[in-house]
Amino acid sequence: MNEFTFYNPTKLIFGKGQVEQLKELVPQYGKKVLVVYGGGSIKRNGLYDQVMSLLNEIDSEVFELSGVEPNPRLSTVRRGVEMAKENNIDFILAVGGGSVIDCTKAIAAGAKYEGDAWDLVTKKAFAKEALPFGTVLTLAATGSEMNAGSVITNWETNEKYGWGSPVTFPQFSILDPENTFTVPKDHTIYGMVDMMSHVFEQYFNNATNTPLQDRMCESVLNTVIETAPKLIEDLENYELRETILYSGTIALNGMLQMGYNGDWASHNIEHAVSAVYDIPHAGGLAIIFPNWMKHNLKVNPSRFAQLAVRVFNVDSAGKSEEEVALEGIEKLREFWSSFGAPSRLADYDIDDSQLDLMADKAMANGEFGNFNKLNKEDVLAILRASL
Repeated sequence: MNEFTFYNPTKLIFGKGQVEQLKELVPQYGKKVLVVYGGGSIKRNGLYDQVMSLLNEIDSEVFELSGVEPNPRLSTVRRGVEMAKENNIDFILAVGGGSVIDCTKAIAAGAKYEGDAWDLVTKKAFAKEALPFGTVLTLAATGSEMNAGSVITNWETNEKYGWGSPVTFPQFSILDPENTFTVPKDHTIYGMVDMMSHVFEQYFNNATNTPLQDRMCESVLNTVIETAPKLIEDLENYELRETILYSGTIALNGMLQMGYNGDWASHNIEHAVSAVYDIPHAGGLAIIFPNWMKHNLKVNPSRFAQLAVRVFNVDSAGKSEEEVALEGIEKLREFWSSFGAPSRLADYDIDDSQLDLMADKAMANGEFGNFNKLNKEDVLAILRASL
């Protein structure tokens, strides 16, 4: 394996009723609190009232930024930065899923930066400081609650990029499985596709001697595969929600990626697609990832075959590594399709008219991918296969 340094300062607070800890946690950072949330689901399920009541008990001066989009927009980030600066905000509390948390990270860093927050996202500048922030998670998916990464969309220019800094880790994240009970079936499915995709991105790497990391990745995948069919039939099952919520965090808090660099090409391609068409991120990944796998199978057939055998229970007897690998990829596609994940761009009414634009967006920073470098022709091939 490669040399590595592991760093994760986020305090993870997991379990039923743990939102009560806000009363002890928030006062450590100051009185003025900006609460960031999305489209209003936290009001419908009662979490908004609960959080506001707790903040009122500790005499916080509360400001609110609502309406964070599923693919959080730069325009919303800018509104949040302006609010934070104008009101001398001490602390930001993100109440929602990964999009809300990603937006909060950009606001937190942007509030301490003299220029435009887009400079930080596009890496024209590096975030050296940020307002402290915490999260109350409502959706098992992105892992943003315990990492420093964020993805922001500039809808005016159709650009969507991932970025991050050591200063954009949450101070704490509160995860109560009951707060995910009201997540509808489609978003529950998207969340599980997203966390599996995060594991795949890390699993496909070029390091040697990573037996423990491989088994850790495979364990998370097997757990999600075992739990998913049960959960979508029983959305308010505490134990199932608990398992998936924890899986999403472990999938992208850095623990699985010690000793190597993951690939992340599929995410880059999906960002280009959703920057143009604004589709659900995980829906795009469900379409693209199996096609990325087929396109790159020959880079290291044994890697794909190992995944097929250990995770998708493919019988390798009498088959070549490539045959085993292809069967595993098909089993992945079948698994995602079995609970309603999309399999083609056509499922979102996307045709071939913008393929070149999407490929150019993906290539904005040159060739990409750590498992195998992709050029524009590679991207176009994967997109065509995804139609």
